[in-house]
Amino acid sequence: MRGLFVTGTDTNVGKTLVACALARGLRSAGIDVGVMKPAETGVPASGPTDAQALRHAAGVEDPIELICPERFALPASPEVAARAENRAVSLVAIRAAWKRLAQRHAFMLVEGAGGLLVPIDRETDMADLARELGLPVLLVIRARLGTINHTRQSLECAAARGLEVFGVVISHADGPLSPADVLNLASLRERLGGLLVGEAPPLAPGEAPSPRSVGLDAVLRAVRG
Repeated sequence: MRGLFVTGTDTNVGKTLVACALARGLRSAGIDVGVMKPAETGVPASGPTDAQALRHAAGVEDPIELICPERFALPASPEVAARAENRAVSLVAIRAAWKRLAQRHAFMLVEGAGGLLVPIDRETDMADLARELGLPVLLVIRARLGTINHTRQSLECAAARGLEVFGVVISHADGPLSPADVLNLASLRERLGGLLVGEAPPLAPGEAPSPRSVGLDAVLRAVRG
């Protein structure tokens, strides 16, 4: 396995935290890991925060323009954010950046925007991009109520699009769970079985999950195997 496409059931689910933790863990294990955020929206004047976090976690010197070739100010889907600027997302730029980064690094972590069906342009969504890059999917899901439906929908989407699902990571990005959430999550863990490769615990502000909590051991086995 030469890479992973990190996606989620929706936005702000913890994809960047998981991807950064894996990048740190792979780097510590001696794996030459590159990172990419093909399109980032909601970008402030200081630059793409997710892409910058990924770059720092991987400890790479790749230009931010390669790591995040498409950037937009509006916090919306790439298609909508680009249209707000009277632009279109350049898949040519994304492909060119991917080719250069994949040639530089033994392993690539690519973080999508939102979930698999988030549109990049009128004809292309994140699932299409993951398939084009030839990367298995790591799905990051919420621990909150509603996650069973969102998770199953995402897994069915991946199967319908011919995507390999490497595994699922549960993210406690929303803090402590209610009793209903706890029971709901226990049911989901049972349903996922071996697909569940990690579970990031609730974190204090500014705290990062450990690489092992988000599935590093499973990723290392796949890389080395």
